Parts: sequence; C-alpha cells; structure tokens
Amino acid sequence: MNDASYAAFLNGPAKTHWEKVSTRRRAGVCVPLFSVHSADSVGIGDLHDLNGLVDWCAQVGLSIVQLLPLNDVGYDFAPYSAKSSFALDPMYLSLRKLDGVDTTKFANDLRDLARSFPIGGRVNYAIKSAKMALLWKMYQARAVPEPARFARFLDANAYWLRDDALYKVCKTRFLGAPWEEWPLPFRQRTPEVLSQLADEEKDAVRFHEWVQWQLFEQFDNAKRHARRKGVLFMGDMPFLVARDSTDVWAHPNYFKLDLSAGAPPDLYFAGGQRWGMPPYNGPALAEAGYDYLAQKLRYAENFYDLYRIDHVIGVFRVFTIPLSSPADRQGLDGVFDPPDESLWEEHGRRLLTAMLGATRMLPCGEDLGVVPPCSYKVLAELSIPGLEVMRWARDWGKTNDFNPSEKYRPNAVAVASTHDMTPVAAWWKHEVATVDDYFFQLKCAARRLDYETTAAKLFEPAVNGRRRWKPEIDSEEVFLWNLGIPAERAADFLDLFRSTRFEREAFWKFLGLSGRVYPKPTPRFVQRVMEKANESASIFSVQLFQDWLATAGVMSKDLWADRINLPGSIGPHNWSTVSPLSLEELSKWPGNRGILELNKRTGRA
Repeated sequence: MNDASYAAFLNGPAKTHWEKVSTRRRAGVCVPLFSVHSADSVGIGDLHDLNGLVDWCAQVGLSIVQLLPLNDVGYDFAPYSAKSSFALDPMYLSLRKLDGVDTTKFANDLRDLARSFPIGGRVNYAIKSAKMALLWKMYQARAVPEPARFARFLDANAYWLRDDALYKVCKTRFLGAPWEEWPLPFRQRTPEVLSQLADEEKDAVRFHEWVQWQLFEQFDNAKRHARRKGVLFMGDMPFLVARDSTDVWAHPNYFKLDLSAGAPPDLYFAGGQRWGMPPYNGPALAEAGYDYLAQKLRYAENFYDLYRIDHVIGVFRVFTIPLSSPADRQGLDGVFDPPDESLWEEHGRRLLTAMLGATRMLPCGEDLGVVPPCSYKVLAELSIPGLEVMRWARDWGKTNDFNPSEKYRPNAVAVASTHDMTPVAAWWKHEVATVDDYFFQLKCAARRLDYETTAAKLFEPAVNGRRRWKPEIDSEEVFLWNLGIPAERAADFLDLFRSTRFEREAFWKFLGLSGRVYPKPTPRFVQRVMEKANESASIFSVQLFQDWLATAGVMSKDLWADRINLPGSIGPHNWSTVSPLSLEELSKWPGNRGILELNKRTGRA
C-alpha cells in the first residue's frame, strides 16, 4: 500500500490526531527505557538516554519510539501496576542533567553510584532508593529561589501533583503500608489532617513536587530533540492503576474496590489472569465528565505524539474477579462488567470518544485477548488503530493458516512480538507448534482423561510450561488413536491439534520461504519476519528492540532471557532486560545498515 491509501483516516473523528502524526507508513521500535543505557547512565536507562535512542532511530529509518510505561511504580517495579497515572518514576531522572543543581559538586557521589550499580545483565532496582537518597542531597543544594518555570509547573498540574506528594509522604510516615491501612483520617483524606501534614512535611512535599518538575523538564527536552529528528514518541497508557496508588486514594469513588480486573481463560493462559488492579466505576466517571481520564491524558500529551491504550477491550467491558475468590482460581471465577453485552458497544464508544476529545495524541488500541466484535467496529468508526500480532493473525478454526500481512487492517500497528511475548527468535525455538501444558491439563480433566498418561503419548516433556508434539503424532488419525476418543467427541482436542501441530510449517509458508523448515532461529529468519511485518498493509510497523537487534545476530545464548515480561508471573526475570549494546555501541553497530535498507525497501523510511 502507499500513503494515499490511508487518506480515509482523515475523514473520521480522529482527523486532527492523524494530521498531527501524518498518514504515512512508518516503522518503529518498542523498548523499555530501563533497557537502554549510555556512558552517562547511572544504574539504569534515563530520560537523557532518549536522545541517543532517537538518534539511532533516525539513523536506521525508524520514526516511532514506543516506550513502555514510565509512570511511578513505587518499589514494586511492575510498569502496568503504577502508583500514579500522572507522576513519572524518579529512577528515570538523569542525575547529571538536573535543572538548577551544580552536579559537579556531586561527582564523587555519581561515580560511587555508578560503581555500585554497573549496567549489564539485569536491572538492579535497588538503584531507585539509592538515586532518591542522592536526589534529596541535590535538592537541598539546589539554586533558590526556584525558577518561574517551576511555579508554572505547580499551577498547571494542581489536579494531581499535591495529591501525589502527600501520598508519598504518607507512605514514608506509615512505613510503606498500603493507603487502606493508614489511620482513618489519612485514609479518608480529612482536609484538616492533610493540611496539617503538608505544613509538617513542607520540605518533603516540595521535594516530591520538585522531582516531578525535573522529570518534566528532561522529558520535554527529549521530546524536542525527537521532533527535530522527525521521530514520534508513543506512550503506553495503562488503562488501570495499582490498588495502592495515589489515584485510588485520591479518587476512590472512581473505582470498584471489591473487585480485581483480569482476563478470561484463553489458549495461552488457561486459568485466566488476575491483575489485582481495581476496575473503574464507569457511572461515577461519566457523571464527572471523565475529568480524571482527560487530565491524565493531557499531562501525557506533554511527552507523547501517540499512545497505546493498554487492553483497549477493557474500555468496552472489563473482566472482573471478586476479591473473595481464592488466588489459585486465577481468573476462573470472573465475569464481564457490564454483564449485559448489549451495553458494551456504546460503553466503549463513549469512553473512546471522551479520550479522543481530551488531546490531539493519536490513540492506538491493544485489541488482544477475547475481543468482542464491537471493539473492531468502534475502533474503525473512530479511525483509531488496532493491533495486528503476526503470530496470532490466523484463520482460526478453519484453515489455521497465517493471514497474509498485506490483508492486515490498514489502520493498525503490525507487530511480530509484544513485551508480553517471547521475541521472534525465542518463539521460533521454544513456543511455535507447542501447547500450553496447563491448558491441556484442564482439557483432560474436563473429559476425565488421565493427564499424565495422555500427555506422555502425545508430547515431549514440558519445558517452560509448554509441550511440543512428538514427531510421530503426524496426522489426525494417529492423534485420535493415542487420545483414545472418537472424532465426534474430540472437536476441541482436534482444534488444538490442527492449530498447533503444523504451525511451524504454516509460518514458514507465510514468510514465503521454501525448502526444509529450519527450527533454528537465524538472523536471516528474524530479518524476514521483520520484513514481512513491514510489508503489511498496516500504516505502522513497530517491533521489539530485541527483534531489531536479532536481525544482525545479537541474541542471548538463552533466548528466554530476552523476554521482557511473562504475564501471570512475578520475579527478577520480568521487567529487567538490559540491552547488550550501549547507545554509543549501537550508533556504530554494523547491523544498522541492514535495518535501514529493510525499512527503505518496504517503504517505511
């Protein structure tokens, strides 16, 4: 497709949003800021490093930088369970670039900090508390009085900034306890008590506000640099926030606190998912004119040109699980809210229209999971891009072939992988043509089949929760014989076999490759996957940083280690990947030429 094919986007409700970013084919990179680093970084990637990342993108023909959420996560370090929809995380501040601080006076502190937190391997999140301690020293040594820009920042962000500072002061005073466990006057936000707290903790409150101003200034500088280079920043707006957060403490009436949001069971997460975040109270938000939603988007517009609506199908209906449901039930006891499916379309249309009206940032919906038909309809109606995930875009239940990428939705972001998936190389080696082990256990239990015996006949031993088919299970007849169930009673099992057993061969064909199927993920293979995504009809093609690196052979020996997040799990393996190349090395990397040529060849650079 050529750029003229996307002109219709300018005829919809998102016209001004499209005018801001232009209707031209673009390629981009999805990367968490904590992964990138430069010689100036201290323990973790920071906002100043965005400049080097932007320079690299301009060098290789990428014009979108999609960042994982940068909201303040407290000390939980889970980007999609933030402590605020507004506040940015102080661990991303460049301590060498603070406004109004003579950082040369802290050269020894910065050197010691960098030595204590060398970059490499995995992110050591102890860097945050160490950075905060040094920031406090720097704050006390700052130039006073503060510039007029700081006063303007305070005024412009009165909706959320003081609440955020008071929440953080309370967290310290009450030894990190969740707000629901604070003394009643603080829990209920008694005005006199909060006013007294602000007086008693005047310096601490101003410190937290000052830190947010510094973050604003650094991010604003990065945004200006990106604009000069012709690169767009795409934010990631988690639709929900942590239960223990400034937002929920400040606006408890906007949330249903007896429920947890999540996702229903599917092929990849057989027990469903329980996220812990409270779902929104839709009627309360609507009655207030969606002010809270509009305010957080308006603040984000300072930094982003586009934004990803995390779990956009939750705009139409949210899967909710009672807090009383046992944890080991995961999402099995959940229901949709609102329960009446006939209300979903208008519910989503109303929310998305409010979001469009709040800013000129172009929203992009992550429409994955069990997607209601009304989601596709409303996104198309409002000219909001959806998401086309290559490995999931298939003719499910029929041929099970991979959909030709030239038939992807034009108004979409084409991706080979997301942060919640294995990168292409790991998927090809470990996941393609496999079955989720827990999902198969549930299937056996439902049919009263002995799971251990049946699995041993059909699959290799489970690895990382996945089971690969034995080579001899090469036809439906052989499969049914070993399953021990007649075809007329095994429709769901047959669907599982048909959709996974020859998945590798089907994807090889989809890529246009011929000859023997190679199970080893070579750089040329990954490059062809990137090329196929770029060739798609979708206006945007945004790929994981790890996948771009893999096109020239930069892969971990343990390919699982390149994964950013494994949903439903908690541990140091999540949200901690670090680029094997510094930004300085990346600027001189021989693989850059191949990426630029690929983007030019596919009309995206």
